[in-house]
Amino acid sequence: MTGRGFVGSIRSDRRAMAWGTATGVGVFLLFGLVTGLIPNPLYVRMVPRTPTDYLFLTLTALLAGIYIAQRVATEVVSTELEGDDGSETGDTSGEDRLAFGGLVGGFLAVGCPICNVVLLTLFSSSALMTYFDPLRPLLGAVSVALLAGLIYLRHSRSCSTCA
Repeated sequence: MTGRGFVGSIRSDRRAMAWGTATGVGVFLLFGLVTGLIPNPLYVRMVPRTPTDYLFLTLTALLAGIYIAQRVATEVVSTELEGDDGSETGDTSGEDRLAFGGLVGGFLAVGCPICNVVLLTLFSSSALMTYFDPLRPLLGAVSVALLAGLIYLRHSRSCSTCA
C-alpha cells in the first residue's frame, strides 16, 4: 500500500467515525426528546418511562451510528478500489430500507403509545394500551435484531479477511 493510500484510508476512517457518531447522537437526542424519554418542556409523556425504553433507545441509536459508519466506510473503500469512477458495486437501497424500518420500529418501541398521533388516529387509546403497549418490547427486540443483522451482513460481505 502506498503512503497516499494509507493516509486516504485514515481520513476515510475518521470520516466514517464522524458520520456514525453524529448519527448515533442525533438519533438518541431526536428520539429521546420526541418521545419524552429525555425530559423537556415541549413534550410531556403520558406513559411512565421504563428501563426497557432507555435500553431500546440506546441500542437503536448505537446500531444506527454503527450502520452509517460502516456504510460510509464501505462506500469510500469501494470508490477507492474502482478508481473514483462513481459507479457503485452493489445496490444498497434494500438494506437502507430495512435499516429505515429498524429505526421506525425502534421509534415506535420507545414512544408513548397514546401520544403517537398516527397510532391514535388509527386506533383508540384503550386499544393501544391493551394491545400495542405490551408488544412494544417485542417490537424493540425485532428492530434491534434487524439493525444488528444488517450490520453483520454488511460486515461479512465487505470483510476480505473473514472468508
